[in-house]
Amino acid sequence: MRSSHSLRSRFAILIALLVASLSWLLGTLIGQDASQRIRQEVGHDLSEIAFMMVDRLDRDMQSRAAMLQVIGKLRALSQPDDISEVRVLLDRLQSEFPSIAWIGFTDAHGTVLASSDGVLEGASIAQRPVYLEAREKQFIGDVHEAVLLAKLLPNPTGEAMKFVDISLPVFAADGSLVGVLASHLSWAWADEVRLAILEPIQQRRHVEFFVIGKDRTTLLAPKEMIGQRLHLPALNQLPEKQETWAVQKWPDGREYLTGLALSQGHLDYPGLGWTVIARQPLDEAYAPARDTTRNILLWGSALAIIFALLGWLIAGYFTRPLRQIAEAADRLSAGEISVIPELKSTREIEILSNSIRHLVESLTHQQNALGVMENLAHHDALTGLPNRVALESYLPRAQQHSQAQNSCLALFYLDLDGFKPVNDQFGHAAGDQLLREVAVRLRGCLREGDLVARLGGDEFLMVLLVPNNEALTQAQQVAERTLLALRAPIDLGDNQVQIGCSIGGALWPLDSSNMAETLELADQSLYRAKHAGKNCAMFHSARQQ
Repeated sequence: MRSSHSLRSRFAILIALLVASLSWLLGTLIGQDASQRIRQEVGHDLSEIAFMMVDRLDRDMQSRAAMLQVIGKLRALSQPDDISEVRVLLDRLQSEFPSIAWIGFTDAHGTVLASSDGVLEGASIAQRPVYLEAREKQFIGDVHEAVLLAKLLPNPTGEAMKFVDISLPVFAADGSLVGVLASHLSWAWADEVRLAILEPIQQRRHVEFFVIGKDRTTLLAPKEMIGQRLHLPALNQLPEKQETWAVQKWPDGREYLTGLALSQGHLDYPGLGWTVIARQPLDEAYAPARDTTRNILLWGSALAIIFALLGWLIAGYFTRPLRQIAEAADRLSAGEISVIPELKSTREIEILSNSIRHLVESLTHQQNALGVMENLAHHDALTGLPNRVALESYLPRAQQHSQAQNSCLALFYLDLDGFKPVNDQFGHAAGDQLLREVAVRLRGCLREGDLVARLGGDEFLMVLLVPNNEALTQAQQVAERTLLALRAPIDLGDNQVQIGCSIGGALWPLDSSNMAETLELADQSLYRAKHAGKNCAMFHSARQQ
């Protein structure tokens, strides 16, 4: 009896050591692999976020420059008979666009004839770059401080005000210089762009934005870093790559996952060489991998204890009934039987037989549970719609199916109009309820074989299979049906709200044979839809016709 107990104890300890060692080994390997994958995924995300912001800054600068070009061609400026009319125009322009801190119109010699709120009227800016550089062509100046103007403008924060200059010449009909239309854009709008992009992701991860000038001077950053020159090795890669990411050691001595994107300008705006940087502390980025490793080790320790107990039981079963169980296990593995038979023998053998039966059932349940988890991983938890992972898996199959049927794919980017006010007024619970109702309505607008996925927040993507000869017509019909469905009032219990939707669409492969480029065209169409007044649909193909 003593010898038997000793064997069981040794056998139990051996199993416990093996399971614990395997758990530690797997935990270490999985943790390292997860860290690498998370680093790559978060790094790409950060570079994409940085690109989104620098693209937004470029687009905003281009749109403001284009707006001033239109203003500069007005008769009120090219033939300034009534300066009061020009002053009213400039005041109205500043009130409509708060990012314009000051805008003025000078004569051909640089004296300010009219300006917003009358600031600097009668003063000469003939020696300022905003006038000197704009006598022949449009001038866009980089971020700078304007001490004199800052003293004349309201400044609730008391901090040094920074501006971006946009100015252009105004010519008469005979081509002579009438004057210069000069403006100072408040650099505060860049921080507003940062907050607009950062807010959706700030709850999930701690990300910081930096805007770096062409000379690597920090233009937008935490207060203590503004004006300092930033030297990171990754900045040297940007002339070759528009966006990149890397693990970088910053001046504070800490390592960060760092995403970088270089300004490329937009349309006729060449850009000022800005670089946008998004960073996240490396320790915080690796937190999910550490949690995974810790959970594996905890579960491994628990399993080591459980299997040690089982091993203590198994050690007493080296008898004929054990061989019967082994034979039954072989038959189960070969598919001859579906369960381990219940053997009638000693109480210990019956316990072991039942334990193995329960283990098989548990593994079956776990396999089913894994199937459920995989399904959850491909669907949005709030709306039940497919997510980005499911979309990336679906698109290649949809392309093959479309080619086999000689048809094409219509891709819709959808962005809800009026969703944020609902969140702000009624709370996130109401916003979640609204998103679930939107998901139901979007499903109702689809045909068989179509897909709608939630990309995040209030952004969705529709994929439609449409015939080549009627691709744009059918896509527009579905888009109109979707707009109509989302305009209908939505009941949120005690409240009833009404929202809208902006849609940007493109056709693959009619607009582009590259799926990524087609998605980009759809995104650009959405941008046009937003600027066209929202609650409408814009298609790249329709623009080409």
